Amino acid sequence: MKKSIVIGVDVGGTFTDIVSLDEEAGEVRVEKVPSTKGDQSSGFLSGIMAATNNDLNSVSTIIHGTTVATNALLERKGAKAGIITTQGFRDVLEMRRRDRPTTWGLWGQFKPVIDRQCRLEVPERTLADGTVVTNIDAASIKVAAKDLIGQGCLSVCLFFINGYANKENESKAAKILRQVWPNEYVSVATEILPEIREFERCSTASLNAYLQPVVAKYLTRLETKIAKENADSEILIVQSNGGIMSVSTAKSLPVRTALSGPAAGVVAARQIAKAAGFDNVITGDMGGTSFDVSLVADGQNMLTAQASIDFGMVIRTPMIEMSTIGAGGGSIAHIDETGLLEIGPDSAGSDPGPVCYGLGNDRPTVTDANLVLGRIDARKPIGNKLTTLDRNAAAAAIKIYIADPLYMSIEDAAEAIIRVANSKMAGAIRLISIERGHDPKLFAAMPFGGGGALHAGALIQDIGLAAAIVPRYPGVTSALGCVMSDLRHDEVRTLNIMLEALDEVHLNELIAEIASSAQEIVQQSNAKLDSIERIIELDMLYAGQTHAVAVPIISDQAITIDTIQNAFEESYLKAYSRLLNEIPIRILNLKLSIIGKRPQIDVKMLARGPRAESVETCRVTGQEIFSNGQWHDAAIYDRLLLPQGSNISGPALLVQPDATIYIDPGLYAVVDDFGNIIMKEEDA
Repeated sequence: MKKSIVIGVDVGGTFTDIVSLDEEAGEVRVEKVPSTKGDQSSGFLSGIMAATNNDLNSVSTIIHGTTVATNALLERKGAKAGIITTQGFRDVLEMRRRDRPTTWGLWGQFKPVIDRQCRLEVPERTLADGTVVTNIDAASIKVAAKDLIGQGCLSVCLFFINGYANKENESKAAKILRQVWPNEYVSVATEILPEIREFERCSTASLNAYLQPVVAKYLTRLETKIAKENADSEILIVQSNGGIMSVSTAKSLPVRTALSGPAAGVVAARQIAKAAGFDNVITGDMGGTSFDVSLVADGQNMLTAQASIDFGMVIRTPMIEMSTIGAGGGSIAHIDETGLLEIGPDSAGSDPGPVCYGLGNDRPTVTDANLVLGRIDARKPIGNKLTTLDRNAAAAAIKIYIADPLYMSIEDAAEAIIRVANSKMAGAIRLISIERGHDPKLFAAMPFGGGGALHAGALIQDIGLAAAIVPRYPGVTSALGCVMSDLRHDEVRTLNIMLEALDEVHLNELIAEIASSAQEIVQQSNAKLDSIERIIELDMLYAGQTHAVAVPIISDQAITIDTIQNAFEESYLKAYSRLLNEIPIRILNLKLSIIGKRPQIDVKMLARGPRAESVETCRVTGQEIFSNGQWHDAAIYDRLLLPQGSNISGPALLVQPDATIYIDPGLYAVVDDFGNIIMKEEDA
């Protein structure tokens, strides 16, 4: 049987989202099943079985956006790990950059993911210029390894000072360590991040060791369960940079899977928005626990070289830049110690979920507030978990915990909950747009996730965004992004040399060498590729500066000192609007990415399916919606049946199995050629 189906799977805190794409038939099928706590692979398998009618024989590839690494970091549930490091440097991980949790206070604690007694030192030393002044002692490596094993460590990080300048000592120690360590969970800093800056390299390698047993065991369970279904489908994993990698690479570099799921959503949002004629979009992924915001400018995702998952847990690897806040559908509303209404960060998650689920939670959430205000149809809950939602229970919870303490009506209290949530979302959007020098008026919002489209209209009005684009299947956009992603592998090398002293021949040879090994990693997958793309960047700065500028280099041109200087000046001018012509220029790092371009999906495929003849025939019912202190009559439409060109004025609800779209009073929505809902203000 010919395998023509590609499946994307995004596991969230509440639901596991599935997109099944039949590349030959040009058909898309979506599923949304409850996530399973403890072992996400159970929900994963039940979802893909539902999407394929219990037959995986036609599935060629399964691409997975996972939250296993993210959850392990946020919940501090990684494996017990150890560090073997240079004598005198066991506390690099704890000292960080001498920052503190509360900027303006002296209080706050930071507990490293690796305890101090598991951070062991051995005699060795390499200078910053790469000179080895103390060779490793094999016996000390073995003694340290046995000590960590005796303490119950499942994984180990090997980190030597100045290893980026010369990896000789680390490589020798790694060979010895792997001979005595009882499993493959050995993270070598120069293999993971051979880049200058000791804390960032130590932190990234340590977090990789902390995650490796957890992520590897999860992926092994997935492979085993898929194999039991007599399927030889290839499994690929989404990275934080929006690319995908093989399972074997993910097992060795799990740190690159942090923020995997949200990154896939941004990939899909960029392609959908570009097809619809929008090059500038601000994405907002609202799930059960969080609201993840990212920016796409001029059709390009914004990447960052470094991110902090939580305070002190720094990962230095290319990531799609995001801002995350605790404002999901399951975020719990409460009154804080000052008497103010607050949302999150605690969440009801998928189990027990919002009060209206009737599964044991009695504290009101954002979803409960939307339900009480009539912005969710209680008869059409998303996903396959419930057949109806309990509005009365949601109203009672809001009355007890919010309305009565604040002397408000239930409706006013519910609207206050939504306004606080919207305010937090608007703040996150301003942070990633205005504070980066972008005018929100030139951007459209792209809300997705189960709850994003309920808040899009308010964000248009609060921030002044040009429009909102709600994709055809907003609740499974991250899963869709999985099947849209390209294979990718990133490498970095520290050069740390003045531009005038650069050896052009050596640089080009180094680029060719790195590109060759990176391309081999990309081509380990069986995925069909249309082409291989190479991206080269140099981190550069003026002598004496601390912060570098990322300088893109055109890879198909001769790379010389002159072309590098011209590229640096162009990038520096764009960033700072002036040059420092009398100061020498330094090249800090060489960054190279190999991208295996997979066949592009025709976004119009998403719009296929039966359509009604007119808007009115899509109307399923109506109900009252509370907005701005009063009730309004509103129609409810079946979103997926709306014909192209349909124009609907708010207030109204558009319902579908994976999400609900709320059109606020004063806004209208149009269905475009790709099945997207384009929402704007009436007078815009």
